[in-house]
Amino acid sequence: MATKTIADIDVAGKTVLVRVDFNVPLDNGVVTNDNRIVAALPSIKKVLDAGGKLILMSHLGRPKGQVNPEFSLKPAADKLAEHLGLPVKLGPADVAGPDAAKMAGELQAGEVMLLENLRFNPGETSKDETEMQAFGDQLGALGDVYVNDAFGTCHRKHASMYGAAKAVQAKGGPAVAGYLVEKEIKYLHEAVAEPKKPFVAILGGAKVSDKIKLISSLLDKVDTILIGGAMAYTLLKARDVTVGKSLVEADQVDAMKELLGRAGGKIILPCDHVGTDDFAHGQPSAINDVNIPDNLMGMDIGPETIDEFSEIILAAGTVVWNGPMGVFERPDYATGTKAVAEAVAKATGHGAVSVIGGGDSAAAVVQMGLADKMTHVSTGGGASLTYLEGKAMPPIEVLDQK
Repeated sequence: MATKTIADIDVAGKTVLVRVDFNVPLDNGVVTNDNRIVAALPSIKKVLDAGGKLILMSHLGRPKGQVNPEFSLKPAADKLAEHLGLPVKLGPADVAGPDAAKMAGELQAGEVMLLENLRFNPGETSKDETEMQAFGDQLGALGDVYVNDAFGTCHRKHASMYGAAKAVQAKGGPAVAGYLVEKEIKYLHEAVAEPKKPFVAILGGAKVSDKIKLISSLLDKVDTILIGGAMAYTLLKARDVTVGKSLVEADQVDAMKELLGRAGGKIILPCDHVGTDDFAHGQPSAINDVNIPDNLMGMDIGPETIDEFSEIILAAGTVVWNGPMGVFERPDYATGTKAVAEAVAKATGHGAVSVIGGGDSAAAVVQMGLADKMTHVSTGGGASLTYLEGKAMPPIEVLDQK
């Protein structure tokens, strides 16, 4: 069964409630990066072109259930209006209360309204199912159709992600995926369920504890897992390698020994490093060995590791990448992440399917100007991890099936 999408329904004359992700960075009330707004435009334009009345909803930051002007969605409304060449009405502070319902009821075909920050209402993120659904019912009452186009929040069972969909379905309306969520499901599902072989996963980042479930779930599916970033040092320590002052999760070492035993050689770890004696002020130091001296800490993968990882990536049929290879925000330690990004881009050019799993790895390929050379760059860090792990994702599961 496939998830129904916005392409499968008729929205003419209907009020369409679309959950988007306008959680954009602001500087003095000005949007500094509008990628998330741009990503939602195909679904938005589909509704407007078909003669629907459009109500958008999003969160912004963490106002903790309080109305806080600092977290108003007005800058996002203004930026969207620029892109559409149309006015975008910003809803009142009661989010989905009587004032918002009145404004929604007055919408005409082809008009756009953006509800005020969903997280101004404590029901949006409430862990109390009754409170969450009560706010979801308020939201659902505003529209005839529900569309989820906010993949970055699809691992959260929030009122706007789940409760509102249930409320629209309860009155006989459709609840479907937008174009962005459809694309995410397609690539993340196909990458894992039907991969072109060899299937290579690249994992990095600080904590192996954040990725244990992902590693475990991928082991049965992949041919190789390449591991860099600080999480590699915990795994190296589990192999009795000396890791110096590197970041290690001591409470995970035994679990990693068991995981490495189960991996049967599928996990490839760094064989050399770039390190430093002081994280804040030290100079980079080449470590031409798998062992890291006691006075140094690992900060990036070394040139031999780059060559080995690149060779494996270039032979891949499918590549899934989540997490940088080092402290890529600092130029001295960005070489490994950059080299891996270039290798993935080159493999994609040769016909491999590449999926970049959001978060820091997505930021890295965007920063390096390589995003358009990948098959798919996910818009959701935590959500893409949850999907790849095979965990339940209620906001996707609640949507109508074909």
